[in-house]
Amino acid sequence: MTYNQAIDYLFSCLPIYQRQGKIAYKSDIGNIVSASKILNNPHEKYKSIHIAGTNGKGSVAHMIASILQEAGYKVGLYTSPHLKDFRERIKVNGNMIKKSDVACFVKKNKNRFKKIDLSFFEFTVALAFQYFAIKEIDIAIIETGLGGRLDSTNIIKPDLSIITNIGIDHTNLLGNTIKEISNEKAGIIKQKTPIIIGRKQKETKNIFSDIAKKRNAPLKYANNHKLSSDLKGNYQLENINTAVSAILEMQNQGWIITKKNIKKGLLNTIKNTKLIGRWHILSNKPLVICDTGHNEDALNAIFNQINNLSYNTLHIVFGIVNDKDLDKILKILPKDAIYYFCKANIIRALDAIELKKKASRYKLYGNNYSSVDSALKAAKRKALTADLIFIGGSTFVVSEII
Repeated sequence: MTYNQAIDYLFSCLPIYQRQGKIAYKSDIGNIVSASKILNNPHEKYKSIHIAGTNGKGSVAHMIASILQEAGYKVGLYTSPHLKDFRERIKVNGNMIKKSDVACFVKKNKNRFKKIDLSFFEFTVALAFQYFAIKEIDIAIIETGLGGRLDSTNIIKPDLSIITNIGIDHTNLLGNTIKEISNEKAGIIKQKTPIIIGRKQKETKNIFSDIAKKRNAPLKYANNHKLSSDLKGNYQLENINTAVSAILEMQNQGWIITKKNIKKGLLNTIKNTKLIGRWHILSNKPLVICDTGHNEDALNAIFNQINNLSYNTLHIVFGIVNDKDLDKILKILPKDAIYYFCKANIIRALDAIELKKKASRYKLYGNNYSSVDSALKAAKRKALTADLIFIGGSTFVVSEII
């Protein structure tokens, strides 16, 4: 089996949430438990950190991985979704899993896993856990996919759990309220395992503290740490605080990590982990920025930062998936921008004509385009040197142009 054949199998033959939505979501972790038994439970062969949250969990995961790499540890990093290459999901010290390793794993386990009826995400988690064991890593940084309680990654017994923040997202799966979503995310809090909470929120405080007490899990909130990162979005300040607070807890557990490691790790996050898509500047004159933030909380932070930049006209290439609370998102988008509404090349993407129609109700005006590429080309034709082009609304919009 070649790598391309393996990828075709994963994407074509298995249910995948990113493409199909709720129909591909498994509401229990039995499948991954069964798959892991077949693989002799590889996730039990190394230490791990588990990260959940509505926004920032990917950035926090990459920051922590970078700091640990600077400290000399061999670090596995599992995140999702990917932007350009499936192998972005599974890295060791910033290096993506080899194509041959993906092909070998799929070939060896395809038939064995068929009996379990794994989803794309479950199959990928099993691949990551096995790969990290083979590579004999010191520690794995594991980002949840959706929620936490029923997420496939939640079979691990981490040394530290982290919940970045709670916002409204994936309501069709996790619940319609902060309380419901918090209970799902809190599912990663384990017995006697320290838990770091990235953001103090009145609505979540009692939920997290009650669950932590029941599980004898020491709970701490992230403190402020005046440090810089090469990730330049203003919203990264909260993520820096969360990552550093987690590292300080690891120091308490005996991990040897110096102040210099922390500082260098934050400043070299992109270099060390190859993270892309966060406040990503694609070009200048005009300034073109993309960001994968795709819910109300994330987009609010992005446009607050854009409002503080100097430009003449704002051009927004915008697409969204069809299971988001569109009204809440449209309410926060700037009205003084020219919009280029588009549809990413996935089934879940909202039709650009429908998006344009709904946006007009909020006095957001522009044209619709059949693809992300054609929308961006139109924006570039119209934008002058002193203008700003922002591309976003969906991870999949960004993945098509980055």
